[in-house]
Amino acid sequence: MTNRESVIPLKSMLFSFHAANSIIVTFLPLYLQYVGLSGSEIGWVLAIGPLASIVAQPFWGFMSDKYRTVKRILTICIFGLIITSVIFLQMTTLAYILVMAFVFFFFTSPIGALSDSLAQRKSVQLGVNFGSIRTWGSIGFAFSALAVGEVLDWIGVQYLMWPYVLFGLATLLFCSRLTDVKVESSSTVQLADVKKLLKNVPLVIFLVLIMFLTITHRANDSFLGIYIKQLGGTEAIVGLSWFIGVASEAAVFAFAGFWFRKFHPLIFIIIAGALYSTRWFIYATAMDPMIVIGFQFLHGLTFGVFYLAAFQYVSRLIPRNLQSTGHLLFVTVFFGVSGILGSLIGGSLIDSVGGDTLYLILGISSLVGTILFTIYHALPYGKEVPVSQRKVAKR
Repeated sequence: MTNRESVIPLKSMLFSFHAANSIIVTFLPLYLQYVGLSGSEIGWVLAIGPLASIVAQPFWGFMSDKYRTVKRILTICIFGLIITSVIFLQMTTLAYILVMAFVFFFFTSPIGALSDSLAQRKSVQLGVNFGSIRTWGSIGFAFSALAVGEVLDWIGVQYLMWPYVLFGLATLLFCSRLTDVKVESSSTVQLADVKKLLKNVPLVIFLVLIMFLTITHRANDSFLGIYIKQLGGTEAIVGLSWFIGVASEAAVFAFAGFWFRKFHPLIFIIIAGALYSTRWFIYATAMDPMIVIGFQFLHGLTFGVFYLAAFQYVSRLIPRNLQSTGHLLFVTVFFGVSGILGSLIGGSLIDSVGGDTLYLILGISSLVGTILFTIYHALPYGKEVPVSQRKVAKR
């Protein structure tokens, strides 16, 4: 079997899962608005996802380690995704929505991390670039945002469940064709490991600093669609905005092998932070949804660059035997803690002061984070790590 043939099922699964995930990220806030929830209530619902992930990630990581399989755990989670989505996406009462949201995200939130882990292991095993595999997830996300946006603009956002279940079934089909990888190290967080990582001063400082950027990113994920609607946009325009953004992200991932190792990862993080603040300030002054659309290409130059650089830098900071735990801690901060804060703060702000002020505050936060990262890079903590750890970055 050739390298190209061996990753086709994985690429197809990534495409389908992220196509399904695109529907939730892009259109769930609009669905919740349709059933009558306020901005603050939508924030609470969207915060359930990151909260569930904090519980689900260690649990499913433990199960993957115990049974030495990624594929079987993915299969169980995808089954759960399909079944719980049918229930969750028919709820109209806040209390029931919150309960079912937790169950739904308990199954769905680990799928992205597990599939990225599988893709990373496959890229090492087959000698291919990780970005060339992961980019298919971004392509699926972009395709779904555009296509489903058009469909929902025609049939109505209340029928969100049907395209989601369709992509969920496709994900299950492609998952059944995956070849597993041997899980050699524990991916669950052990108390002793956490203590070791918490004594890693550069890592702790880094995780605190990234929250100045990740909270803004997650708040935008939650409320971009509602903001575009406030500016007079439609579901189709919301879908187009995500298509442009994630298409640029896919390009960044696809060509990472050409640009990424030119400079130290912190340089790319600082550049991404500056672009984040610029992007949010532009959105804050937008008077027309097409202005937001026009600058959505910055999504790839912000999230795409930032995520790759941050993942690589974390890999440099943690020893080889704690890579899984360190990556899990990073993902928990990036998508879990920041997701909770971004959803709750963003929901409160968009209700009380409006979307323009929300994005102004996001811009200020990103600017502060960029300045702090620049200082961090100038300090000894931000310099190159020991050679013994640097080898990890050359996987």
